Amino acid sequence: MLDYLNFDSEGKKIVSRMDGINQDMLMDITVYQMKAGKVLEFEESEKETAILLLGGNVKYEWLEHSETAERADVFTQAPYCLHVCKGIKVRITALKDSEILVQSTTNEKEFECHYYTPKDLKIEVMGDTQWEGTAKREVVTVFDYFNAPYSNMVIGESITKAGRWSSYIPHSHPQPEVYYYKFDRPQGFGASFIGDKVYKVTDGSASYIPGGETHPQASAPGYNMYYCWMIRHLENNPWKTRDNDPLHTWLLEQ
Repeated sequence: MLDYLNFDSEGKKIVSRMDGINQDMLMDITVYQMKAGKVLEFEESEKETAILLLGGNVKYEWLEHSETAERADVFTQAPYCLHVCKGIKVRITALKDSEILVQSTTNEKEFECHYYTPKDLKIEVMGDTQWEGTAKREVVTVFDYFNAPYSNMVIGESITKAGRWSSYIPHSHPQPEVYYYKFDRPQGFGASFIGDKVYKVTDGSASYIPGGETHPQASAPGYNMYYCWMIRHLENNPWKTRDNDPLHTWLLEQ
């Protein structure tokens, strides 16, 4: 399933809600456009929260900490992201026009806050030596089961190079996943394959991937395609790996 989403008059875009739109994704996901000087505060009594900077210049404040983050865009720099457990108040101040993505889900565990910066994160170039480079992409995992086993969420970013494929070979996993897209030009577009269905994706759209469905992606020539990928672990079944479609595993030998 795919949605073409719009910001409201306050610069808020609801991508999913645990008790509302796309609730089978089991996550609250919201994107905010913040004018310079705008302040947003977040505090969840039962949910952990990750706040990722998509672009701009913001100040993060939590507990006794204060950090300033600046990101020109999602295509040229790895992200900043603050991850807090339930009951932690976070204040975000836009120092100039900015955009943030906020992901939350229920988690009874308490854990130390983690503030990820580009120097903490590794950009992996994948697919550049396979299939004539037709699946070349850049991937950053902010946190997952392996560096944050206390979390019920996963968040990362992928950049599909123009005219290439990503999330390839086709694979699935039991856990639900959401992709939020941006393109390096506003008219950019691509395709999201979810199971046997294909959807056109555009700047600011989102794909909703049910557990068990394969989900390769493709970008149109001339347009680099970014997506923030967010997975919700299932109870006693966290996301650790992908289940490759056996029809296409022969490609891994190429």
